Amino acid sequence: MARQILESDQIKQFKEFLGTYNKLTESCFLNCINDLTSREEYYTQQNKALAAKAGLFGQPC
Repeated sequence: MARQILESDQIKQFKEFLGTYNKLTESCFLNCINDLTSREEYYTQQNKALAAKAGLFGQPC
């Protein structure tokens, strides 16, 4: 009986660990995606500004 209680406690703790791990990895993933999106927007704006300075903005390639 005591062994069953220990096993059920271990299973409960493992499930809690997996839940916490899942939340952490999801949070890290979303932060990474947001960072990449911000960088892409920044570089797009920079490229447009440089192209405009060079007189290339709006001209076909």
